[in-house]
Amino acid sequence: MSRKLKTMLRKKKVVVAMSGGVDSSVTAGLLVEQGYEVEGVSLRLWECQREQPQNCSDSMGARTVADLLGIPHTVMDLRSDFVKTVVKPFVASYLKGQTPNPCVACNRDFKLGALLDWAKARGDDYVATGHYARALRDAGAERVSLARGADRNKDQSYFLFSLSQDQLSHTLFPLGDLEKGAVRRHARRLGLPVADRPESQDICFGDYRAFVESLADPDDLAGGDVVDRAGNILGRHQGIHRLTIGQRKGLGISAPHPLYVLEIDALEKRVVVGAKDELQCRGLVAESVSWIEPPEKDEIDAEVQVRYRSPSVPCVVRVREDGKCEARFEESRGDRPVAPTLGQAAVFYRGDRVLGGGWIERGIK
Repeated sequence: MSRKLKTMLRKKKVVVAMSGGVDSSVTAGLLVEQGYEVEGVSLRLWECQREQPQNCSDSMGARTVADLLGIPHTVMDLRSDFVKTVVKPFVASYLKGQTPNPCVACNRDFKLGALLDWAKARGDDYVATGHYARALRDAGAERVSLARGADRNKDQSYFLFSLSQDQLSHTLFPLGDLEKGAVRRHARRLGLPVADRPESQDICFGDYRAFVESLADPDDLAGGDVVDRAGNILGRHQGIHRLTIGQRKGLGISAPHPLYVLEIDALEKRVVVGAKDELQCRGLVAESVSWIEPPEKDEIDAEVQVRYRSPSVPCVVRVREDGKCEARFEESRGDRPVAPTLGQAAVFYRGDRVLGGGWIERGIK
């Protein structure tokens, strides 16, 4: 038999990022059924001090599932790299008055970064994750596109906007066309013990306020004044790391009408509050922008999503000469103002397809 024919006939090798939860477990199970040669890998990145089923690094649970599926399982200890790449920037961002999203860096640099490098070094063909997203490999197209998952309530494409073409071309998302209920049914059909496991939390650090406080210098946690637009002092807050743009509760002040966080001055540790309609912005500026589908011209029509759970809104995106992007919203949200938050991701879509995204530098009033 020729070498070429042997290559064509061999099973494709897939490394599955297994957290021990239902999504990654079903991902592994479906790929085994589809005829791939599957290996499970758990990334040991961070562990909460208390044991909880939501912990996204349950390597013991993942090993149990791997044994049931009859596939090998490996644990990669990347904790020191994770602290440097994700944890320290996360804490520093909160102390600067920003609201960071560590999941983007975790996916790019670890689940589809370090893991993919490890898999390729072994000669494996793909990595696979339990994300609710779709990698579109159009016939004849040179680039791989990224699209929302079919289950819009679980869609996780927002976290994947910074993936490179190399990462996308070597990644499988077996759950992209499934709804969560169907995934749980597959888990029961496969006899997996995680079929009814609770949903994992958004951030593996748990209570982010307590987490930041445990790692920060006490001087960085000092409180400051809460003021209105005119500079009148209304009260004191307990640290800017406890506040985010648009927040209404937990401000430590009383007023005859609801007040929301409008601005955070990290240098002076001062928080400006005001009425809900003052949150509304006409647009935003995004920095460190990366494109999955590069714009065909300097100004394009798109939709932008400024938080994971926020709806996307129509906008016009202009690519500036400095590489940053301005997104001008085309409509007001009425009682749901668009309030871009520094440190969050702004992800650009066209329908279900992810065009790219960047990090919110500021809102445009």
